[in-house]
This record gives sequence, C-alpha cells and structure tokens, in this order.
Amino acid sequence: MFDHESFLKNVSNEAGVYRMFDADDVVIYVGKAKNLKKRLASYFRSNITNGKTRVLVSKIADIKVIITATETEALILENDLIKYHMPKYNVLLRDDKSYPFIFISEHKHPRITTHRGAKKAKGRYFGPYPNSGAVRESLHLMQKIFPIRQCEDAYYRNRSRPCLQYQLKRCLAPCVEGKVSDSDYDNEVKLVKMFLSGDSKEVLSQIVEQMDKASMTLNFEAAARYRDQLTALRKVQEQQWINSDQTDVDVVGFHYQHGIACFHLLFIRNGKVLGSRSYYPKIPKHTEESELYSAFILQFYLNNNAGRQIPRQILHSSGDLDNSAIAQALSQEAQYKVSLHANTRGERAKLVEMAQRNARIGLESKLAQKGTQLQRVTALEKALDSDQSIKRMECFDISHTSGQQTVASCVVFDREGPAKAQYRKFNIEGITGGDDYAAMNQALSRRFANVSDAELVPDILFIDGGKGQLSEAEAVISKYQDTLPKMPLLVGVAKGESRKPGLETLMLGYTREVIPLPNDNPALHLIQHIRDESHRFAITGHRARRAKVKNTSTLEHVPGVGPKRRQALIKYLGGMQGLKQASADEIAKVPGISQELAQVIFDSLKH
Repeated sequence: MFDHESFLKNVSNEAGVYRMFDADDVVIYVGKAKNLKKRLASYFRSNITNGKTRVLVSKIADIKVIITATETEALILENDLIKYHMPKYNVLLRDDKSYPFIFISEHKHPRITTHRGAKKAKGRYFGPYPNSGAVRESLHLMQKIFPIRQCEDAYYRNRSRPCLQYQLKRCLAPCVEGKVSDSDYDNEVKLVKMFLSGDSKEVLSQIVEQMDKASMTLNFEAAARYRDQLTALRKVQEQQWINSDQTDVDVVGFHYQHGIACFHLLFIRNGKVLGSRSYYPKIPKHTEESELYSAFILQFYLNNNAGRQIPRQILHSSGDLDNSAIAQALSQEAQYKVSLHANTRGERAKLVEMAQRNARIGLESKLAQKGTQLQRVTALEKALDSDQSIKRMECFDISHTSGQQTVASCVVFDREGPAKAQYRKFNIEGITGGDDYAAMNQALSRRFANVSDAELVPDILFIDGGKGQLSEAEAVISKYQDTLPKMPLLVGVAKGESRKPGLETLMLGYTREVIPLPNDNPALHLIQHIRDESHRFAITGHRARRAKVKNTSTLEHVPGVGPKRRQALIKYLGGMQGLKQASADEIAKVPGISQELAQVIFDSLKH
C-alpha cells in the first residue's frame, strides 16, 4: 500500500512532471502540474468521483517527480515521457507516420515528386499534405496542367527519345534535345511553384499573357497549348471546394461518445485547405474531455518523428483548454509564435463547425464499423460452435514469383478489426523454389517456436490454401503443442472455382470437416476480409523484396569488392553480362583485382 501521506510531506510546490509506478515498477501514468504538491494531493482525496482516477490510485506503488523551471518545460517533458513509456492510463496518439510533401528538385530540368522524411535533397518542399492520396492526386493534376517531368533521375538521364508521357502531352521531354528550350521548361517550373504556393491568380495572368504573345507571333501551336492549360487551370479553380482568408491554420474538431474519441483536423496553408484527417487516440475509461484534448494536441504537434509543421494558429472548440500554456510550449518547439483560439466568429467559426461536423460523422462511422466487426465475430463464434469468445485471429499466406523471393505474411485481427501493429512478414530461405508447403511450414515454425504468452496465441489460425497447406499447419502446431500455452483452432480457406469470393471451402484442422456458410453470412465476410488482407500483405512484402533484389548488384555481396572495384569490373568487362561470361583469368586482368579475388568473384557469380 502506497503511503501517500509521508510522500506528500516532501513534495515541492514547484512546477514539474510526475511518474506513477505500479507494483512491478512499470510506469502507469505520467502527468504535469503547475504546483506538484497540490496536484498530487488531489489524487488522494476521499471524495474522488472519477472512475479512472480511483482505479489509477489503487494501482500506485510509487511516485517520482521531476522539477522543471516553468510549466512550459513541464508540458514538453510530459509529452516526451508519455512517448517513451506509453503508460496505460494516459491518452495515447499512436500516429507517428511522417506527412508527405510535394518536392521540386534543383536539377537543370527539375523533377516534381513526392517526399517523406528528412529534407536533405536540394529543392522546394510544398505541404505537408494530410495523406499520400492527396499528394498523388495533386501530382496527377500537375501532369495535366504543367507538363514537367516526374520520372526518376536514372530514367531521365538514359533517354534517347521521348517516352509515352510526352505523347500524352504530360511531359515536355527535357530529356531529349530539341523538344523544349531550357527557358520554356524553367517557366513551367516557375508556374508550378507559384500554383503550389497559392498564387493561382498570378499563374492565370501569366498564362494569358504567354498565350497572347504566342498568338501575336503566329505560334498557334504554342498558343493552343497555353489555351488548354488555361482551361484546365480554371476548371481546377472551380473544383476547389473551399478557399479561406486564413493563411496558416489548423482547425481541430472533436467528438466523444461511448468511450471513443474522434479528432478531425483541417489543414489550411496559404489560404487553401490541403485536406483533412481523422484521428482516434487510445484512451483509458472515464478520461475527462479537457485532459483528452490537451494530450492530443501536445502529442500531435510535439512528435518530432512525424515531421509535422506546427501552424501559427490552431482553432478548436474546447472551452476548458489552457490555451496560453499549450501555446507557449508549441511556440518554444516551433521557434515562432503559435496561438490557440476557442471563441471564434465569422469564417473561423464556420471552419470549426465544419471540423466538428466531420468529427461527429467520423465517430459515427467508426462506431458503425465497430458494430459490424463485432457482429461478424459473433457470427463466426456461432458458426464454429465456440463456447469461448474469439479474441485473436491470425491468417498466413505465401507469395512469390516463379519461386523467387518468397515471402510469408501473418496478419492479426481482434474483435475490433485488423491489429496492423502486430502484422509480421517472413522472408523464406533454404527451400526449393515454388514449394508452398515448405514455405508455410517454415513460416509457422518461426511464428510458434518460442511463444510463451497465451494472449499471443491466436484463438483461430486461418491458413490460406487447401489440404496440403493445412496439413503443414497441423504438423507444426502438433510439434509445439507441449510448449504452446493453448492450442489454436485451425481453419483452412481453400479458393473456390475461378477464385471468386463466396465459393471458398472452409475446412477444420485435423477432422477435415467442411464448414458450410452461405454467401450472406457475416462470418464468411469476416473470413474473406482476413484472407484478403493476408494476401495483400504477402504480395506487398514480396514486391518490396523483389524490388530490393532488382536494385541490388550481385557484386555487393562479394567480400572484398567495394564500390570502386565494382565500377572497374563493370567498366572493363562491358557490364554485368560481360562479367558473368568472363573467366577467372579475364577477371584478374581488371586493374585492382588479384587472382585470388578474381576466383572468389567468379565462384560467386556462378552460384
């Protein structure tokens, strides 16, 4: 039992951060306070009504405090400690994926493309955009209006004639001499930069001016191209669903219902809404709205790994938020003034109302999806005559191309849907190419060889395949039955005739009993979802592995052959084809290659 009275006697009245530990010395909660003594004393009052606080206090075995100079420092430190410890009683925003940008390089003929991560390459970055779909849509639009190249630099350098993009009038073909002058290409790049910066009116006026100039000089082909460009640009402006007088603002909408919270953010840059996105943080039960709001904003903007831009203004709807303290913390992080506003009027109020409405719709959709998933799991329990509730399901699938770069996937579903953080890929090695049975055996063996936690053993293990794959699964599970905390139920999902959904055959492991499910049964829909997700994840992993092999030289794996020697070998023997056909003696004639190393290279290329 934690002796809070003795502890509180020695606690400072200064600002700081406190960490609460349970009996296993695990951090279960991190908080900050303007006055540590008053804040910590509030946890041990006799009249606590909040259920979450009562449960939290009952788990406390120790409390440690860190004194800070200001409340702002306490806010930043609290956020860092929450990210590090991930305490179970804190609100957790598990979204650290970096935002995509549109990038225009500084080459002689600049390239426009997408970019994530650190901004190391020279050029201009536009964004960030809320999701990759918005970036792809923007790039597709750029190709139609401003035909500058989007191809890889290696592809661009090795062109001798225009590609299909030129024929489709989506690229000016700067890679081929005589197709476009440097000045004309630079002018197109300038217009793209202006358009992405929000100067649409200036772009329109410049295109009109260029069209008139081309007409006056009787260059009707160029004038027609400018006319088409102008038409497309005006159409885009008509489709722009919202323009705002606000220049650099994020608008936060919020809705909380049935223990689930939805934050919906509108991202406004240069007066245009770049897009929006909904977030569903993990929250403990009975969390108060003000704590939830504050935790979300701090974690969202102070997560340096995500590379998010902190806007100069944040509009929100919470009347209980400490705007000044949070603004100071964000300003310190951003190195410029950031302000938060709750009492908005006019256009700002309409933007907040829009975000609120989207948050409510997003939450309703989430709740409906959750209800559908629960209905499907319940139907599966009924179809399998299961006495116990199904908490975890896994599905394995194999993907390869002609037996090469084989990858096995393991996807995990719980009662709420896909648990993507627990997905796994297995690169399969040491088997005969194309042997799916051996691949399945290896993947399952690696998955279940050292499992000691019952919660990590699936209640149902789906195998994408017929009797052969199911037999391999039976053999592996039987091999580890003495070490596994529990035995999963095995279900084989064999593809039906013409591989159409609804024609699958479902077989129970060991008994081979066929489970009859009609096409409209929610349990079948759940199995199809799991099977399709496993198939998608396996193909994604295989394609990534295959691409890596294509982009990797065979010589990179030869010991003693670095970049300079690889370059010399390719140069003197006429490429990889010539090198593979060369004898060890011919390889030894390359400058810097000894007879011993030549033999190693020769042997490596023959295996």
